Amino acid sequence: MSMPVTCCRLYANDTGESHFQEFSLETNAVQYAPPAPAFDVTAPLPASSAFFVRFPEGWDDRAHPSPRRQLFIVLEGEIEGSTGLGQSHIFRIGDHVLLEDTHGKGHGARPLKGEALAMIIALE
Repeated sequence: MSMPVTCCRLYANDTGESHFQEFSLETNAVQYAPPAPAFDVTAPLPASSAFFVRFPEGWDDRAHPSPRRQLFIVLEGEIEGSTGLGQSHIFRIGDHVLLEDTHGKGHGARPLKGEALAMIIALE
């Protein structure tokens, strides 16, 4: 039985306030790399580029919108994300968030306990 992938989404509502929301991506068993056995795969997310970002210890920004729709994946360290309404979420190694708050007041971010490394995948 295929299991969905749960992801966190950060989006801006009609008044420009950012919010966190969980959502699921459905998967199907696919023989992705024959002759390897099938495993669960989501529908493709069209992307234009991928890059690493390093947040130095002490870096802190309280409000910025996402420059584009992108998938953010924490590779090292911890990063706290926050909204202007006071919601916060700590993202740890392996956590991922779909950033869709490309307008409005944006979100804040800061590394916790030293520096952090993430990968950003710019989505089309």
